[in-house]
Amino acid sequence: MAKRTYRAAGVDIDAGNSLVEAIKPLARATARAGVVGGLGGFGAVFDLKAAGFRDPLLVSATDGVGTKLKVAIAAGRHDTVGIDLVAMCVNDLVVQGAEPLYFLDYYAVGRLDPAAGRAIVAGIAEGCRRAGCALVGGETAEMPGLYGEGDYDLAGFAVGAVEREALIDGSDVRAGHRLLGLASSGLHSNGFSLVRRVVADLGLDYAEPAPFEPARSLAEALLEPTRIYVMPCLEAIRLGGVHALAHITGGGLPENLPRVLPPGLAAEIDTTAWPRPPVFDWLAEAGEVPADDLYRTFNAGIGMVLVVAPEAEAAVRSLLERAGETVHALGAVAPRGEGPAVRLQGGAR
Repeated sequence: MAKRTYRAAGVDIDAGNSLVEAIKPLARATARAGVVGGLGGFGAVFDLKAAGFRDPLLVSATDGVGTKLKVAIAAGRHDTVGIDLVAMCVNDLVVQGAEPLYFLDYYAVGRLDPAAGRAIVAGIAEGCRRAGCALVGGETAEMPGLYGEGDYDLAGFAVGAVEREALIDGSDVRAGHRLLGLASSGLHSNGFSLVRRVVADLGLDYAEPAPFEPARSLAEALLEPTRIYVMPCLEAIRLGGVHALAHITGGGLPENLPRVLPPGLAAEIDTTAWPRPPVFDWLAEAGEVPADDLYRTFNAGIGMVLVVAPEAEAAVRSLLERAGETVHALGAVAPRGEGPAVRLQGGAR
């Protein structure tokens, strides 16, 4: 009778070891002050004092990429979803004023493909580089029978720090504060179950030109990675006058902005204040996604909102634009009264 080995059961330890060796230089390239040691240990060590903090609070976030991975798998393009993974975590950290320090990933797959794995981790390393944090470790889990052929999932975990007196929690927001929106790079990493349904219902091929951006394939356009706002937002916070930030993810503006507004206040937003990227108009028109669902499912072109004191608005906006962000004046904070916490004005588009 044949011997029952782990490899015969579908798990290739040698392939896993090969992937670890391949990604070590990627991780080393993200090193920053505070990192102690490198990959290979049972746990990652970080020295907050060496990173320059005096009285820090730790802020942590975890997230995934969601069913956007199904588009990457269908198209055989794995080099950008790692950026998405980092972005979804570190953009959550910066809204509380935290500087991302280090990141760990969890990569689960049915059968390990070292080339695809390296492309994924290269994207994670690039995301960490953009956010200024270190990739200090992770876990690769090969689980045949749990994931289908070619399928995989990603989860990320980020830790940041903020000096105690600099923590941002939205408690200082007042009526009259201004709302500055930073343009998104596209869909980011939310709503892809709906996007994939639209693609399937319209009978589209991911390899064909995107209906809303013919210069790129549909896959390339949909896989545009989530924008990482960390560096410009940290600069804006240090400048002063920023009283809250909201990362616009699943739930859109109506669900995410209320999370940083004190009771009794509302955000009044003019939806004509920014040009909505073509992918959202395509979803609304060709996909027949109603306006209410569009704004509650997607970012609709705004990936981050800063709540800024009126006297600081011009300086914060100028700083953000010099840092490469596209900034839109969305509206202002107002007394809530009996209405919703977010009022989208300007009519459906």
